[in-house]
Amino acid sequence: MGTIYNCDPSELIDNASEELKKVESIKPTAWAAFVKTGVSKQRPPSKDDWWYARTASVLRRIYRYGPIGVSKLRTRYGSKKNRGVKPESFFKSSGNIIRKILQQLETAGFVKKGNVGVHKGRMITAAGKKFLDDVASKISKVPEKKPEEPKKEAKEKPKDKESSSKETKEVKKEAKKEAQEKKPEQKAPKESQEKNPNKK
Repeated sequence: MGTIYNCDPSELIDNASEELKKVESIKPTAWAAFVKTGVSKQRPPSKDDWWYARTASVLRRIYRYGPIGVSKLRTRYGSKKNRGVKPESFFKSSGNIIRKILQQLETAGFVKKGNVGVHKGRMITAAGKKFLDDVASKISKVPEKKPEEPKKEAKEKPKDKESSSKETKEVKKEAKKEAQEKKPEQKAPKESQEKNPNKK
């Protein structure tokens, strides 16, 4: 089964945004059609369904780095502002948009409030994790592992050991017999020399 780490993030966000359109609790607000996403932006988003893309991106961000709060998410979606002759300066994104998205995700059951040690904020729920993993598994390039068949050779191994041990024992016995047969042949010339000591 694929996860969000096995697929392209932009492709995951595009597919997740299409699936979020089917969720009733996630809908763009009345002012989403003409509002900017931050002070640093000059114009509103060009896409009509940008609300769902931002929601999918926030959900993925919570999946990876949760628990996370509004302030860190504002910093993540912020950007530099073009101030003309002055040097560019970084500004955070709109906090109202992120708060509304988090509230909608919470009502949908994808996100909940929680804390882990010092960190507090929104955390991914089991439903939210399953939602993103299902979307990721459709576009994931990792092949699914097939269940391996039980190996039959495992039971036959002890028999092989027994047969090999028997063969080694038989080889050792044969080697001993050959050694015993060779010993008297080597002693025979010594005995003949002892019987005839004058012969040289």
